[in-house]
Amino acid sequence: MEVFGAGETGEHAGEVLGGRVVGDSEVVKRRPDGAIEEAVELQAGSSSLISTAILSDALELLPVADHPRSPLPWALVAASGLLLAICLYLLFGAYLPAKQRLTKLEAELKEVYAREAQAQTKLVQQEKTYALREQQGTALTYERDALAKRIEELEKELTARGRKR
Repeated sequence: MEVFGAGETGEHAGEVLGGRVVGDSEVVKRRPDGAIEEAVELQAGSSSLISTAILSDALELLPVADHPRSPLPWALVAASGLLLAICLYLLFGAYLPAKQRLTKLEAELKEVYAREAQAQTKLVQQEKTYALREQQGTALTYERDALAKRIEELEKELTARGRKR
């Protein structure tokens, strides 16, 4: 019997047994204490018949460890938990308060626009009042000037009558 060994993950190990029967296994993991192999496949030559006894002997000759239970990748579980925590924080710790603040700001903005509209209306009314008072002041100025001229004319007329007499 000749043994071909495998030392690295993914390499194949096999034994050539009598009657051209080959036990083939693949190294699944390599550990410091030795390789762990997966189940053996027995392959027979095309012209020979293999008895059950030879196959059972071949299986007894090949020491194959059971498939190790794959450990739960705790780093992946921890990363998933961290991602969930970040998503929940973003939803409840950042997004919802920001949305509430946005709603408050929108309400405040509407209030500011309403006050601005009232101020604009008041300004327009004040401008109209100012324009009316300006017109009244101008009219009073013309009336005063007209009365001043009339007084001068009357004084001239009065002085002219006083001289005639």
